[in-house]
Amino acid sequence: MKLLVSALEPSANLHLKYLLDVLSDVHISGIFDRSLGEPLYGMDEFSVMGFIDVLAKYFKGKEAVAEMVSLAKECEKVLLIDAPAFNLPLAKAIRERYPEKEIIYYILPKVWAWKKGRAKKVDRYCNRLAAIFPFERQFYPRAEYVGNPLLDEITLRWKPTENIETLAFLPGSRKSEITRLMPVYREVADALPGRRKILSIPSFIGEEKIGEWYGDISGFEVVKDTQEAVAQAHFAFVCSGTATLETALIGTPFVLVYKARVLDWIIGNAIVKLPYKGLANIIMDFAGKEPVHPEIFQDDVTKERLLELYESMDRGHFTEKSDELKAILKHGSAKAVAKMIMNRDS
Repeated sequence: MKLLVSALEPSANLHLKYLLDVLSDVHISGIFDRSLGEPLYGMDEFSVMGFIDVLAKYFKGKEAVAEMVSLAKECEKVLLIDAPAFNLPLAKAIRERYPEKEIIYYILPKVWAWKKGRAKKVDRYCNRLAAIFPFERQFYPRAEYVGNPLLDEITLRWKPTENIETLAFLPGSRKSEITRLMPVYREVADALPGRRKILSIPSFIGEEKIGEWYGDISGFEVVKDTQEAVAQAHFAFVCSGTATLETALIGTPFVLVYKARVLDWIIGNAIVKLPYKGLANIIMDFAGKEPVHPEIFQDDVTKERLLELYESMDRGHFTEKSDELKAILKHGSAKAVAKMIMNRDS
């Protein structure tokens, strides 16, 4: 089978990699990481977040859509992964050119958080919808829950080091997140002597940026693999994002922390009307259950508050809620999506 794929982001390509491991007799073309084949465009050519809204990338985006539509002619099916700013216009263009072409959307637009109008577009342009959170079926009535990709991709479980208490610090992956959290993380680390402190730095952040973004990291041991950093820690401080769900599923007790520019924070809260920011807590809330972990933001992100949560957090309660979260998500998604692509029911 020839499959047209549109995977523009690092996370989408990680999900694609695991999917390809369980697919057989499938040749992919389109946009994806060069390590996975020979793409029309490499993922690296679309590295600017929200590129479709950036003037410098606008014309390249339109050109890429046109080329992908032409390439779709020789492909039996289309697989779109996340990136709705690009993939929704692409789905519309393919549907208009080839009305009978089957389009599958994996990692659906997060309309439960914002831009609810995208749900109607997905429903109109796409044949099959692969939901990775059970509650997404409330927003996409035709969606099929396929499991969550992190349950395929997480290979480690919480096993803290025995000889010394270990703390993991995850300040995020964007410069704005890192520069705001690192000063507080340094204060917390300095206030907890005699412990091992791991700093998780994503592998795609080059050495030349570490000094500028992170500042003095002499008090930390750098680990490039997030799972490895979290799994061996007794406790973690994690910047809001997918890493919070990953940490919750690994089973490491943690607190979610986030600091943004004041204007960004005000705008974000005006757009996103949810009681929680962390994915684990959002999943639990939709299931009518208590949150997994605490969340603190903005001016509350202080050395004193982080130390208080580190000392007082009920580890047993966290473990109980982490297990409930895993039960809600059930299993990984790669096998179910592969069956969807191949039109197999079992």
